[in-house]
Amino acid sequence: MVTITPPNGPILLLHTTGAKTGRQCLTPLIYGMDGPRYVVLASMGGWKTNPAWYYNLVANPRVMIEVCAETFAATAVVAGGEERERLFALHAQAYPQFTYYQGKTRRRIPVVTIVRD
Repeated sequence: MVTITPPNGPILLLHTTGAKTGRQCLTPLIYGMDGPRYVVLASMGGWKTNPAWYYNLVANPRVMIEVCAETFAATAVVAGGEERERLFALHAQAYPQFTYYQGKTRRRIPVVTIVRD
């Protein structure tokens, strides 16, 4: 079953390791759930490049996330193909701004799934 976090619901805090610096970085993100997987989009408001956190987790897919009062280790995977399309569509349905962001940029906004270790 797929669910999307309501707009007034909790956000996910993503802890990544900097791809270039090795420093710890923290990013708040809107998220959805696909079964046990957390799903986030690297939209950066439709900017022409992906956000830094995306490059961080591609270089270092082991992340920490905070959801509500829980913090845990997880692994991030960039979704592709039909899975990416399905997950993007679910977010766009719940949060229409993602459709707007995709329309602002030529890049394909990445969809990332995060699985608890």
